[in-house]
Amino acid sequence: MNATDDDIATIGAIISSAKIALLTTQGEGGALHSRPLRVQEQDFDGTLWFFTQEPSEKTEEIAAHPQVNASFESGKGYLSIAGTASVVRDEAKIDELWSKAVEAWFPEGREDPTVALLKIDAESAEIWSVDEPRPVTLLKIAKAVVTGTQPDVGDNKTVEL
Repeated sequence: MNATDDDIATIGAIISSAKIALLTTQGEGGALHSRPLRVQEQDFDGTLWFFTQEPSEKTEEIAAHPQVNASFESGKGYLSIAGTASVVRDEAKIDELWSKAVEAWFPEGREDPTVALLKIDAESAEIWSVDEPRPVTLLKIAKAVVTGTQPDVGDNKTVEL
């Protein structure tokens, strides 16, 4: 199923609320590695941007296996985005996304020779959207445990991007 405007809005809301993704890459021998990264643009347009150091174990894994997953969790729901990653050294894009918070990760600041961007072109997303406040969701889960039923706590769907 192709993503609708509502799906894109839901994806954007989860990303904006979460701010941090767990990025999963494939290492040597097929081992999966996940690490937290702060997403740099909050308005989702099909591309995710992260700062990274290049070279690094992460960028070496991406060069060998560009298929990655970025997962998010927030009060708005859960999100898993599958896509293709690449390392980008676009100086204009780096300048556009640079902030004081990013500077903390690069000892030499903006001029650090290891500064690079990780670009993920999203291909699909699985969305678990939560449509009620957390206390209501927890109450529904507790009720389901007591009654032996399955709780209705939101929607789940997979979309192509």
